[in-house]
Amino acid sequence: MAGILAWFWNERFWLPHNVTWADLKNTDEATFPQAEDLYLACPLACCMFMIRLVFERFIARPCALGLKIQASGPQKAQPNAILEKVFTAITKHPDEKRLEGLSKQLDWDVRTIQRWFRQRRNQEKPSTLARFCESMWRFTFYLYIFTYGVRFLKKDFLLMFLHHVVTICLISFSYVNNMARVGTLVMCLHDAADVLLEAAKMANYGKCQRLCNVLFVMFALVFISSRLGVYPVWILNSTVFESWEIVGPYPSWWVFNVLLVLLQALHTFWSYLIVRIACRAISRGKAGKWNPLHVSKDDRSDIESSSDEDEVLPPSQKHQTNGTNGTNGYLSSSPCPDEH
Repeated sequence: MAGILAWFWNERFWLPHNVTWADLKNTDEATFPQAEDLYLACPLACCMFMIRLVFERFIARPCALGLKIQASGPQKAQPNAILEKVFTAITKHPDEKRLEGLSKQLDWDVRTIQRWFRQRRNQEKPSTLARFCESMWRFTFYLYIFTYGVRFLKKDFLLMFLHHVVTICLISFSYVNNMARVGTLVMCLHDAADVLLEAAKMANYGKCQRLCNVLFVMFALVFISSRLGVYPVWILNSTVFESWEIVGPYPSWWVFNVLLVLLQALHTFWSYLIVRIACRAISRGKAGKWNPLHVSKDDRSDIESSSDEDEVLPPSQKHQTNGTNGTNGYLSSSPCPDEH
């Protein structure tokens, strides 16, 4: 074990050639990140989880109820021990052969069994109230973290806004090899856009369509400008080119910068998706109300529609059913109550 630890923490991998672990020990004059500090992540994560539960229960939920967001979920499937066992232990999407077998075993027609599995799958998905509470928590968390980051990083005149969600590997890497400032700046940059995204989702759940549209446009502009502008021009330029001249390359330097470049590739892909969503929404909105997020999908919140139920509903009820159960978790077309 000692040999494995010595190999893993090899100074020639983690540090520049003229630096040793002894140089990074804390002194009265200077303080450096210590790898063992990462152990604090586990108890801190537990504390954050408890804080989230309290926040969603006593703050977000009353706000949602005040906006008339319903706590009721989709229609529940009638209790059936045989189908429940198949659903939990075998498959949630039975094939045609299994459906026929269950039909003979239960003396139910296949369409009834299909409807039961559809309703049972819908029960697994969170209600609009739960999704609103989740978005309100994320909105509050990202806003606080972003404000905190700006307050303590801009005082050093670092005109960069960076990211909230990098992989644990990238965050740990930046901490262990003493590039903690880069890691925190990347997290801060990403928080700027996430605040607007969660605010747009809250407006959607509250049926404030116009506000949601404005927030989505703001989110898209901040996302693209920060992750395709600020991130590569200032962050990657500093970590790849300026650091090469200051400390030179070493093994962990290569790994760290490869991860940052891969992150930029993800930024480009996500920006493409956002632009495509906006273009589709604009083209669809020519015939009616503009709905920027209506074409995007959120698998957690899609309620599976029932084709056989739609056939027996009158046109007015079909429209109401699709508006309630067919939303995609981001937008609906209902205006805010004060906009009638």
